[in-house]
Amino acid sequence: MPAHVAESDSTPDPTGTTGTTGTNDPLAHERAHLAASRAALRGMREDVQALDIRDVTANWVNAAVLQSQIDDRIKALADLSHTPLFFGRLDYLHAVGGELAEGADGERFYIGRRHVHDAAGDPMVIDWRAPVSQPYYQASRTSPQDVGLRRRFGYTGGELTAYEDEHLTDPAEAEHTSRLLQAEIERPRVGPMRDIVATIQPEQDEIVRSGLGGTVCVQGGPGTGKTAVGLHRVAYLLYAHRERLARTGALVIGPNRSFLHYIEQVLPALGELEVKQATVDDLVRTGVEVRGEDEAATAVVKGDARMAEVLRRAVRSHVTAPVEPVVVVRGSRRWRVPAYEIQEMVDELLARDMRYGAAHEALPQRIAHAVLVRMEEAGEAPDDRVQNAVARNPAVKAAVKAVWPAVDPAKVVLRLLSDAEFLATHAGGLLSEEEQKRLLWAKPARSVKSAKWSAADAVLIDEAGDLVARTHSLGHVVLDEAQDLSPMQYRAVGRRCSTGSATVLGDLAQGTTPWSTESWGEALFHLGKADAVVEELTAGFRVPREVIAYASRLLPAISPGLAAVESVRESPGSLAVREVPGGVADLDAAVVAACEESLRHEGSIGLIAADARIPGLGAALEAAGHAYLAPGEETTAASRLTLVPASLAKGLEYDYVVLDEPAAVVDGEPDERTGLRRLYVALTRAVSGLTVLHAAPLPEVLGA
Repeated sequence: MPAHVAESDSTPDPTGTTGTTGTNDPLAHERAHLAASRAALRGMREDVQALDIRDVTANWVNAAVLQSQIDDRIKALADLSHTPLFFGRLDYLHAVGGELAEGADGERFYIGRRHVHDAAGDPMVIDWRAPVSQPYYQASRTSPQDVGLRRRFGYTGGELTAYEDEHLTDPAEAEHTSRLLQAEIERPRVGPMRDIVATIQPEQDEIVRSGLGGTVCVQGGPGTGKTAVGLHRVAYLLYAHRERLARTGALVIGPNRSFLHYIEQVLPALGELEVKQATVDDLVRTGVEVRGEDEAATAVVKGDARMAEVLRRAVRSHVTAPVEPVVVVRGSRRWRVPAYEIQEMVDELLARDMRYGAAHEALPQRIAHAVLVRMEEAGEAPDDRVQNAVARNPAVKAAVKAVWPAVDPAKVVLRLLSDAEFLATHAGGLLSEEEQKRLLWAKPARSVKSAKWSAADAVLIDEAGDLVARTHSLGHVVLDEAQDLSPMQYRAVGRRCSTGSATVLGDLAQGTTPWSTESWGEALFHLGKADAVVEELTAGFRVPREVIAYASRLLPAISPGLAAVESVRESPGSLAVREVPGGVADLDAAVVAACEESLRHEGSIGLIAADARIPGLGAALEAAGHAYLAPGEETTAASRLTLVPASLAKGLEYDYVVLDEPAAVVDGEPDERTGLRRLYVALTRAVSGLTVLHAAPLPEVLGA
């Protein structure tokens, strides 16, 4: 029989599975369990708040550290009234890990965002990441995994209002699409991005639970949930490998601040408070101020992987051949190390391809060791303290400064961009003369501080910095919208997880930078994770079928060979394409009217337009009396309209989208392919409905 859905408890269920009162009312029973679980969570929080650490810490430093950990634990145990403690239930046929006696019932587990136990320590809610919870996402009729019943719960404002059952081992029950699952996916979006823990699909769950040791790359079209999968994966890894990641750290990297603000509540909702978030620019802007901007062609050259070798040559060029011996005076004795022996030390360090700074630190010790050998041959018995003293000897320090001087990474890049001869020396055979000309500043800066560094320059300085001293590696990095990175940016991210792993998320069809990657194999090579597993998500859960089919007309032009997303959501009438005759004023008026029409619906509204059109549309909205938000500002029930430049739309989503003048979106980019990709992004931000308004002809690839 079909799965049963109970909504409220006002009407008795004719099947006999529900009632309005008493113990035979499953909905009342589940509400009682929810109330008991909330009470248990409050008890857990109160237990932590009551901890007295005055007599268990040795000093104030330990006390401060422990108190900080306690404060974090208290935050993690917060009961969010609008977020249900559990969203599902599993009834196993047998005891987990063993057989029950004949006639006994199997075990029952409530699945939620975090673990909750009662005063006796018995679980009230099981964390969705626990192994026993996995069948909630993976069990099916063909593979029930010992699950007799899977129950999904529906909520309204944090209150349990419905449930839906699947009897996975009942052959009489027909396959069906979950109404509650569909309703959760389609629930209006107000505020920041929310977790999808209640709606994770089997193919998504496999990626989420993949091990920490390997890097995973997820290619996913619009609406396939790749961003949510990446965030849930890091939450899972923190659960499964908490001790290791507590030491090494985890980081989420997004394309811009607006995007990071949009996703920032997902991990805290899952109880994870310690994951840092940053953009690539945040990672590399250490020590220099970015005030300049490159032309696209220049940025492409600066982002090319060949620049890594140019920088390596430039850094190593500071090493020079010794011309004089080193003479160390200690007491009445003079110890001499000839120039040819110092050259042998330099050659050996160069051959080992050590980082420049490490070799700079090693060379004085090498020279000091040579002096100690001579001391021992003369009958002395020097120890390590003598060697360290010799390494600090003025003669040794002077020799190292002459042969292997300290290097400032920013000054190396400054000289490459300012000195044509220096650049030609180190870019010879790598960059053409035309490419070298693009790199050189028209007006060379006098110093690192006065230079108008660009974002691409900061990446070069970061690369040079790693040539001098190793970049700290984290345990796991999530890199979203990865298709837009240059090879040098991939290298910068790869340095942050060189001894760890990564989750790489992106869509080749949404690459909107002139240097965006054409293949994941190439991107992963530059990231230093060439052996990563590439997974593809093609089932769309967010964008309605009509909308994604319309946007997919662009795929042959922007990313030939890439599979189109197959949306599981049918939403008749979700797409409207309207031509507006007349001039700019008529188009502006039509756009405002379309926004007013969308605002009659529940949920968030996004007005997306070419960047150049934003000021005019903002003025038109204000003239019509409509306040609007900027991307990244949180929508509320009272303020639901966001004005979005097309350049910032990637990764965001709205219930209803009004798209202004597609031709202007395309024309706003340096080339047609990038413009069509930007348009593809803009067309796929809608969850419930898309209205496209245009006065100019639509791009030919969209068809009639």
